[in-house]
Amino acid sequence: MVRYTVKPELVDTNARLVEAVFAELARDQPGGLRYSTFRVAGTGTFVHIAAIDTPDGTNPLLAVAAFQEFAASVRDRCIEPPVTVELDAVGAYPVVP
Repeated sequence: MVRYTVKPELVDTNARLVEAVFAELARDQPGGLRYSTFRVAGTGTFVHIAAIDTPDGTNPLLAVAAFQEFAASVRDRCIEPPVTVELDAVGAYPVVP
């Protein structure tokens, strides 16, 4: 899970960059990846949750051109920089899209 907060004037820009990632994922449909992004309602805080299930453990998201574009400038858009936390699944019903 990655959480960060963007500058108020860049919330829409960040959302558009995230949407571009999901458009490319929908088009290319890389295997071994479950990925969701949420925005905390009424704030500039975003939360990304990724589950990687590839035979060699590589993250397919890193090969997505739109993700590379998003990631290249994310720190410049932030008030609170990205914080990465590893999560251990306890349960889910159904898996959150």
